[in-house]
Amino acid sequence: MNGSRADGFRGGRRVARMLTACGRGLVQALASQFAGVPLLVGSLLSIAFLPLGLGVLAAPTLLKGARAFADTERRWAREWSGVPIASPYRPLPRTAPGLIGRVELCRELLKDPATWRDLLWLLVNVPVGALLGVLPAALLVNGLGGLLVAPFLVAFTSAHHLYWTLNIPLGALCLAVAVFGAPLFVKAHALFCAALLSPGRGQLTARVDSLTDSRTQVVDASAAELRRIERDLHDGAQARLVALGMNIGLAEQLIKHDPEAATQLMMEAREHSGQALSDLRDLVRGIHPPVLAERGLDGAVRALALTMPFPVDVRIELPGRPEAPVESAMYFAVAEALTNAAKHSGAGRAWVQLGHEDGRLVAIVGDDGMGGATASPGGGLAGVERRLAAFDGVLVVTSPAGGPTIITMELPCALSSPRT
Repeated sequence: MNGSRADGFRGGRRVARMLTACGRGLVQALASQFAGVPLLVGSLLSIAFLPLGLGVLAAPTLLKGARAFADTERRWAREWSGVPIASPYRPLPRTAPGLIGRVELCRELLKDPATWRDLLWLLVNVPVGALLGVLPAALLVNGLGGLLVAPFLVAFTSAHHLYWTLNIPLGALCLAVAVFGAPLFVKAHALFCAALLSPGRGQLTARVDSLTDSRTQVVDASAAELRRIERDLHDGAQARLVALGMNIGLAEQLIKHDPEAATQLMMEAREHSGQALSDLRDLVRGIHPPVLAERGLDGAVRALALTMPFPVDVRIELPGRPEAPVESAMYFAVAEALTNAAKHSGAGRAWVQLGHEDGRLVAIVGDDGMGGATASPGGGLAGVERRLAAFDGVLVVTSPAGGPTIITMELPCALSSPRT
């Protein structure tokens, strides 16, 4: 009795899995036609009209729509079939509003190899998605038709007697394949999507090369920073402390015989101690500003804006604090961008926007100066780019001649604690 109940339970689960797989297959088939085809045709037409300037407005939206559809298929493959598909996309930076921003976004999308793999997948998925999606439901319908309709016709009619008789075993076969194979068809579609939507070997190699290069640059930058700290300590605080010790020693020798000279030496020693303390504070501020540790990124950037020689509008929306290394990297990146604006742009005002969206810390620094800023090798912005690359971040500079200059910096991160 218990065995029959267990068999019935297993049979019910198989039927439930079959019906679920049939529904999922139909969803994938419909999506491949009614979402995939319009996205494919629209994307190709917008790219074709880019030389005429007609596709700039539509291409970014359609290509991002193709990404969203591909991400949906990745989620279905993971949740329905247990097939993980990694996302191969390069991070998209925030761009300036208006036509210039659309051109920049379109260029970044078309430079990404994953965009062209998405378009290839959309094309091939039209027949493959329809076939693998409809097949489970078609087998179920044919199986039920062969087992329910054919016996009735054989029993009560003589038309096509042999044909309907053969439909009975064929219906049983179709139903058996549907019951046991429907989830496999859904998984086959997931594996097909994985073959086209996963990062290619070239992308993985480029990613490894990029990480290796950024790690080397970070190591070199860290070594240079250590040498700078050592030099500053040797030439600054250490020299002043040595002079302080010598003055105190001489004062000890003169205090009995020449109190006035000893007093003068002690005054000089006090001055050296103050200068050494100031040097140490400047050195610590260059490593990790105390205001950053005390007030967080929000307060540190606001304090930084007050030190600029022109007014800086600051808008910050951070519901929590990033991790300390990310916080420090973004602070120094914003500081370098503002310093460049103060030194080279001739700007009368600047602005800073800082926020957290979609798992990314985003800072936008702009000014109304003369423009022409670039992340040239050896420059300050190139150093910022290296610093951000160590955290898998990006920097985009939009600075046409005549301005304005807009520098967008993004770092992937999670906010570690809510702000209270």
